[in-house]
Amino acid sequence: MTEVLAENLSDKEVMGSDGSNLGTLYNITMDLKTGSLHNVIVDPADRVTSTEFDRDDHGNLLIPISRVQAVKDNIVVSR
Repeated sequence: MTEVLAENLSDKEVMGSDGSNLGTLYNITMDLKTGSLHNVIVDPADRVTSTEFDRDDHGNLLIPISRVQAVKDNIVVSR
């Protein structure tokens, strides 16, 4: 995957590989010791009711970084 600056990810739309709108990027979690990324945290779109992804205490979707397929105009995750 090509390098992307974090500032370019702010408020980027997150889409499923099936074309569904999952919501907007809220944050990304990482391991500070290794620098490895863990989850893309997504503020879900109003109609997203998927149980496919875990949620945090605020209802945000926790999508494993391994599910990210592309980062361009949108962030695309496998579904």
